[in-house]
Amino acid sequence: MNEKERILEIYRILDENSPANITFLDKKDPFQFLISVILSAQCTDKMVNLVTNELFLKYPTAHDLSVADYNEVCDIIKRTGFYRNKARNIIECSKALDGKDVPSEIDELIKLPGVGRKTANCVIGDIYNRGAVIVDTHFKRVVNRLEIVNEKDPTKIEMLIRSKLEDKYLYRFSMTANLHGRNICHARKPECDKCLLFKLCPFGDGDNQEETK
Repeated sequence: MNEKERILEIYRILDENSPANITFLDKKDPFQFLISVILSAQCTDKMVNLVTNELFLKYPTAHDLSVADYNEVCDIIKRTGFYRNKARNIIECSKALDGKDVPSEIDELIKLPGVGRKTANCVIGDIYNRGAVIVDTHFKRVVNRLEIVNEKDPTKIEMLIRSKLEDKYLYRFSMTANLHGRNICHARKPECDKCLLFKLCPFGDGDNQEETK
């Protein structure tokens, strides 16, 4: 099995054994989804969903949040961590989007305050249904253990994955590999005995059983 065949087989196994729809954040309005992803940095999705229910009840639109009181926003989002910086970013991002649509191109999205490539790819994949590679800690761990890449830098990982898979597979692969990392391929104690990718995974051969974050 050559490299291309192996990656497609990994994709197939994850695809066939994952839910048809994988979502981690509740908000599907493009603006609210973008803000939710910004808030998700260093925070659990469960907490973000709780906090954004309160945030968007008070500030449902880009205009509402663009004129919000900074201290009030801090109070609402405090539980997400790094809240002062996040509050500044989401207010400034809202100002930039007031009266505008959320951009549909990565190069435009990353110009917004608080938006990096990971956040931009989340929007491209989830909202615009286009090829996206979302390199979070789970995805990075899985693709490195599978030796699809040997790289720690998120941008380099994204570009390598884009070079190895067709655009139509990218977002689904991002989500299924992420879910696999959450449920099976844990950082400290991966459940290799339950892993459907075990025969395709160099990490699972017993010689590489070490913590990989």
